[in-house]
Amino acid sequence: MLHIKSIYILTIFLFTTIATAAAPNKTQQITEEQKQLLAKTMQPPLSSFSRLPAFSRVSLSPNGSQVAYIQNYEHPHNLAVLTVFNPKTKKKRLIVKSDNKAIKINWFEWANEEVLIVSARFEASNRRVKYFETRLVSIDLTVKDSELELKHLLKHKSKLNYSSGNSISQFQDSVIDFLPHDPEHILVEVDFDEPQKPSVYKVNVREGKQLRIERGKLSIRSWITDQQSQLRIGRAHDYTTGKITYFERKNKETDFRSLFQYMSFDDKPISVLGFGIDPNVVFYTQYKNDKKALYKINLTTMESELVLAHQDYDVSGNLIYSRTTQDAIGIIDEHSPFGRYYFDEADYKFHHRLDKTFPDTTNYITSRSNDESIYVVYAEADNTPGLYFYGNKNDNSLVLLGESYPELYGTKLAHHKKINYKARDGVEIEAYLTLPVFGEAPFPTIIHPHGGPGARDYDGFDPWVAYLTSRGFAVIRPNFRGSVGYGYEFSQAQMGRWGLEMQDDVSDAAMHLINNGTADPEKTCIFGASYGGYAATMATVKTPNLFTCAVSFAGVTDLRGIVSNTKRYLGGKLVAEKQFGDETDDLKTRSPLYNIEKIKTPILLIHGVEDRSVPVAQSQDFAEELEDAGKNVRYIEFKDGGHSLGIQQNRTIFFEELDGFLTKYLGKIEPYK
Repeated sequence: MLHIKSIYILTIFLFTTIATAAAPNKTQQITEEQKQLLAKTMQPPLSSFSRLPAFSRVSLSPNGSQVAYIQNYEHPHNLAVLTVFNPKTKKKRLIVKSDNKAIKINWFEWANEEVLIVSARFEASNRRVKYFETRLVSIDLTVKDSELELKHLLKHKSKLNYSSGNSISQFQDSVIDFLPHDPEHILVEVDFDEPQKPSVYKVNVREGKQLRIERGKLSIRSWITDQQSQLRIGRAHDYTTGKITYFERKNKETDFRSLFQYMSFDDKPISVLGFGIDPNVVFYTQYKNDKKALYKINLTTMESELVLAHQDYDVSGNLIYSRTTQDAIGIIDEHSPFGRYYFDEADYKFHHRLDKTFPDTTNYITSRSNDESIYVVYAEADNTPGLYFYGNKNDNSLVLLGESYPELYGTKLAHHKKINYKARDGVEIEAYLTLPVFGEAPFPTIIHPHGGPGARDYDGFDPWVAYLTSRGFAVIRPNFRGSVGYGYEFSQAQMGRWGLEMQDDVSDAAMHLINNGTADPEKTCIFGASYGGYAATMATVKTPNLFTCAVSFAGVTDLRGIVSNTKRYLGGKLVAEKQFGDETDDLKTRSPLYNIEKIKTPILLIHGVEDRSVPVAQSQDFAEELEDAGKNVRYIEFKDGGHSLGIQQNRTIFFEELDGFLTKYLGKIEPYK
């Protein structure tokens, strides 16, 4: 077994050797052999970026003797395979395979050393409404490979069906407690008894026998147990008014009381994260002035205490629990050291040791054994795709488990730089700027707004950005108004404002780079997916002379249509009215579909027919109107595609189309010129 430090030094030496060979002096004549080496190290093949991660979602079994993960294969068939590996014997078992089309592996988790629990997600429709359903299955690993089977865990005892007008539980994979002290059972919430009011069942992970321990009540939509696995808190949501209430009780013999209450969209939200080992202590997030902070409350005295707050950013993420004590020991937090905030400084010691071993990457512990002697490290950097290592504290060793993008190791990739720029009204916007590793400013540039819009961009490896910069393009990813993490007022700026200030923030990112000489004003493209796709197409309406080209994947183009579609879902009326607005003329003004005449920019549209988040008609209708008006548009449709590029064939085609489109309008840049 090799010690990780020797592996890492060898890797760095290899990278340095290649990079040195790939950068001859400009005054020297570059040979064809050097050009080929440059092409390999600075412009890897498209397939190196377009592949799904080869290795991901690693999870240790309770005693650490087995590792489960997803391995994506491109050849001979495009498959995602749930795999179990024994680091000691080196034996690998292929457990479940999926082509990511009809059925997808949603998540998986160890119930005990012998049984894996798997959530399967599949597409469904009813009365022309398309949506996802999930089911829970278990896999007994004690049998031979030829006898492995998926056992459907939850059984609906009544004979409800759609034709009778009754509903069938859509989500049947919500495990609220894996019962560490009873590894033969799990607690699952599912609305078998009354639609949208889940009851809680204790389910045997091998046989599927189920016992209801709590019937749905009080409009509670989700449940939380304490660290002793007692059902303590229910989150109720009135879909008509938007009122949210957290109910709490001491035990099954006591009544529920209201713990927290607020009105969604009108009040600043409160989120209960979980219990400490003390059953009287609950951790929750609440806004401290404008920024979300972490608190804990004593349920006996009802006194709250501030645990963590930042001046400029929200505290976000889940609690971190010790596998040995079962106590909450910290929270995942982007703006704390190592992306973690520990309640005890001593818990940082191991991270410091890891950083001495891996000084050039950001390193996370993603999984631990029950005694915490075995662990999995995930290491990545802006210019280093993710690596997974299997660690053992007993012999102080780390062994490489797998690489997320193996074809990219040994290539020269770009670093990100966090910048700030001012929008036209003076609001400061944070963004990530990534410059190519070759070429000189002004660069052909991609403005790459994120989806959501209630999301945000971060640093770290991104295959899309790595691909774009490898082709000589600069990339900026603005966290425009509506992005999360920058406070309540900033995130709420999206409500009813699509196409307005938040759209200007994206265009102002382009103007910022043009004005400071980074971006070539004649070669600037905008590319996004989902909300980012809306921002890309809306840019062609609102700033028709700014962008050389625009690319939208699964983007919204008709706000009136998306409002109508959203209202078909439970609670959708309130969401639609608050997020988008409900005045027809206003919605049309802010929709690319109804402003075709303003568009001058060449557009690439790509959408999946089975998209359950943004209906494919959003791109179909837009493409048809553009074609009828004689506009420059190319439309690609994926028959089996959803809202993400989770199917390898679609992902490959998308990258090829994107590459050809950008080359056509921004040109092909060679690293040796």
